[in-house]
Amino acid sequence: MLESARPFLDIHPPVAEALAAKRPVVALESTIITHGMPYPDNGAMAADVEKIIIEEGAVPATIAVVNGRIKIGLSDGERESLAMTVDAMKLSRADLAFAVAEGRTGGTTVAATMICAALTGIKVFATGGIGGVHKGAETSFDISADLDELARTPVIVVSAGAKAILDIEKTLEVLETRGVPVIGNGCEVMPAFWSRQSPFRAPLVLDSPEKIAALFNVRRALGLEGGMLVANPVPEDHEIPAAEMAGYIEAAQKAAEAQKIVGKAVTPFLLGKILQLTGGRSLKTNIALVENNARVAARVAKAL
Repeated sequence: MLESARPFLDIHPPVAEALAAKRPVVALESTIITHGMPYPDNGAMAADVEKIIIEEGAVPATIAVVNGRIKIGLSDGERESLAMTVDAMKLSRADLAFAVAEGRTGGTTVAATMICAALTGIKVFATGGIGGVHKGAETSFDISADLDELARTPVIVVSAGAKAILDIEKTLEVLETRGVPVIGNGCEVMPAFWSRQSPFRAPLVLDSPEKIAALFNVRRALGLEGGMLVANPVPEDHEIPAAEMAGYIEAAQKAAEAQKIVGKAVTPFLLGKILQLTGGRSLKTNIALVENNARVAARVAKAL
């Protein structure tokens, strides 16, 4: 642990015990709770994901900032309270310390969760989809801090690829430029969040948690900085085909442009609009893919 960070951290006792005993721990982000889903679906999803990780033999550590305290793992009450919070900040590298210094409450994005996980020695993190290069970034310069964090922070991130509302091709290009290994988990084609396939090949392919863990260990032995992105397709019986999703995404993006939605507000707006356009199907798929990622992440943590 970075000792200078200790005064700002509250480590949930089961997480602290697991870390001390070198048992597998899986970090979970909290913007999916505060900004990704409506209540009460968000609270139920978060509880179910933690349960899955426990059933797989690992310890879940949902990370958030509550009243200026960085929480590494939440109690059931803290998690439910966060799910009901309506004014939580959306925290990334730029404003994580601000929330701590000012005593604020916020959900941690992929980037902020990676930072907090690395502070405490947690090496595996399960999420839904990472942020990336937004469509139109050539003029808006809207590129998620998640990509730079993957390049600098040594955490394995298990996701269903980049969120399909993004420019997946440019996201992959930026990750390659930053030297981030992108691994298809048993798939040669990159998944696209709600859909199992995108038009783009997975740069690397591995087919077991043990091989993913071995790659991470070799990278550390060679002094290669940064994390790894594991792209894990949504289960087939829960996917929404890419061709169908394309229409919903286009309609949502047009609505965002018409309402001049920009910056951090873009992703929550698009997810909410797509939820409306799909009649709730996108939420069910989102929950299924997060649960699937949690299973894989727990197995990778055990392999490490």
